[in-house]
Amino acid sequence: MRRLFPVTYETADHLGREEPRGGEWSLDALADAYAYPAEAAGRPWLRANMVSTLDGAAQHDGRSQPISNDTDMRIFGTLRGLADVVVVGAQTVRQEGYRPARAREAFAARRAAAGQGAAPSIAVISASLDLDFTLPLFTEPLAPTYVITGSGAPADRIEAARASGAEVLLAGEGATVAPGLAVAALAERGHRRLLTEGGPRMLGQFVAGGVLDELCLTVSPMLTAGDAQRIAGGSALRVPERFELVSLLEEDGFLFTRYGRRRH
Repeated sequence: MRRLFPVTYETADHLGREEPRGGEWSLDALADAYAYPAEAAGRPWLRANMVSTLDGAAQHDGRSQPISNDTDMRIFGTLRGLADVVVVGAQTVRQEGYRPARAREAFAARRAAAGQGAAPSIAVISASLDLDFTLPLFTEPLAPTYVITGSGAPADRIEAARASGAEVLLAGEGATVAPGLAVAALAERGHRRLLTEGGPRMLGQFVAGGVLDELCLTVSPMLTAGDAQRIAGGSALRVPERFELVSLLEEDGFLFTRYGRRRH
């Protein structure tokens, strides 16, 4: 069973319902459901895409794939197809084996109409720059790969990143990256539709920095127990921040939710 319960930013005071045609959601339907709001045309809009089990685990055996399903991966691809740039942490790059984003014909017309390139860029946030710069992510990207670090990052690693073909953005003092400065640095290069795919530590920094506008969270109908990470880690907020439901898609017990920052 597949059901979509959309709530738009303009009509968040009520819940509508729409049934998929033919029992399956097309990529066009998913792209419509997950379209960036109009506000993203005038300022950077950062959305996160994460998956969590019923007991709060964001991973199983260090990876998110075991708690995902095919529709979650289609949404994953759709969100990439709509983004200007995908922002990830260094640990996620190492664990998930990140490669350059690829051009997909299904999103070509939408991207062209939005003035986007054929594929989104990848931006890797890393304080130490402990990355393998010989990987295709850095040497063979279809769109520019960015490495975002602090001004105190090791000079030899900065040079190694640049030598690989990556563009290095300095967005913080010392060895740290300031979330707001990272978002601003990407916006200065024309990237306003931002997507972060984790990991939990980096998402926690975006939450703590107050720059996360939207969370696309898949709730997996699985239990794992153990001590796996939550979708966001790091320091807790002094006051929890309230988000509101934008849309809800259900399939075979998986809930594909979309939450936006609550408006005051």
